[in-house]
Amino acid sequence: MRPKCAGALLSLAPRRGTAESRKDLHREHPFELQPDFYCLAARARNNERMPDHVYKKIEIVGSSPNGFEEAVQNALARAKKTVRNMRWFEVTETRGWIEDGQVRDWQVTLKVGFTLDE
Repeated sequence: MRPKCAGALLSLAPRRGTAESRKDLHREHPFELQPDFYCLAARARNNERMPDHVYKKIEIVGSSPNGFEEAVQNALARAKKTVRNMRWFEVTETRGWIEDGQVRDWQVTLKVGFTLDE
């Protein structure tokens, strides 16, 4: 079964140039235009119905003098005290604090997804 949006689709979002110039570019270089998104469909194992999860996303920042991974762990450990059902995280930014030419602190910004209570 193929989803309705399968395949390469060109976005309606503005791009460089006019619509005509993009069409001309496509005629001259048909393999250089890339789709803006793909729709992927996957079946659950053993044809079971996949759960209908709804996620809320928050952004948190963690820090550590001992490195990037510990900064992530610190942020998640603190969030765990007040946020239930955390399921995933995404590192969106990494920064460091420099003092006297040495790295003194690491700081990471995370987006954390958690499921909502019923």
